Amino acid sequence: MNRLQNFKAQAIIFDKDGTLIDFHAMWGSWVVYLADQLTQASQTNIREHIYQAMGYDAKTKKVLAYGKVAIRPMAELYQLTIEILKSLNIKNAEQVVENNWVVPDPVLLAKPLTDLDVLFSKLQKHNIKIAIATADDYAPTLATLQAFDIEDYISAFICADENIASKPAPDMVLELCNRLSLSPTEVIVIGDTVADLQMAKAAGAGLCIGVLSGVSSHKDLTPYADVILESIEELHLYLQETYEQSSPQNKTDFNPDFAY
Repeated sequence: MNRLQNFKAQAIIFDKDGTLIDFHAMWGSWVVYLADQLTQASQTNIREHIYQAMGYDAKTKKVLAYGKVAIRPMAELYQLTIEILKSLNIKNAEQVVENNWVVPDPVLLAKPLTDLDVLFSKLQKHNIKIAIATADDYAPTLATLQAFDIEDYISAFICADENIASKPAPDMVLELCNRLSLSPTEVIVIGDTVADLQMAKAAGAGLCIGVLSGVSSHKDLTPYADVILESIEELHLYLQETYEQSSPQNKTDFNPDFAY
């Protein structure tokens, strides 16, 4: 049986980068820009060291699935950058990083992976609450939601700088469920990384969905996902099949991969 079509969620908790928005467009560009800035400021070519430590493949222009930039919060990336410069004997490493540190521009770089206004309005229509658990910080997350004009759809969101244990710990999901007055068994958690799905499993989420729109492969996600989708674009069909009771011939169009 189709586990997704037969699960009527009370809420969906989304990861942000790689799930709602294009991860590589935002964070890959950021790593390259940061490496360029630090190379210029230190007068030492440290690009490859930054790429390797962050987990960025310059040839493919992709962030690696298990790279630090894919799963660790901004505060840790900041400290990591200082450590890289110190390991290369760059003078005044802390000051160099402080003077050149930037965060991705959520307005210029964020590219949604589906029409979020349409998707979220459908979820709201069916009384499915929407929440976000992200390894990004509060300010850029809020700016992203405001830039896409979807802030009002979000019932709750938790970010990495809120003193709540980050992924893969279950704390973000558990706290969001608490804020939504729901049991974890009533929610779907959707993410593009192993850490997202480990978080969901540890929290006892009702359904754990992996998406291939971010940094991870099908092989990466299979051990942890109940369902694997190409992207959240397929949720439009989930809503059609599960809540709008479309005709049987339409059901053949929805064919998510399953992970057992």
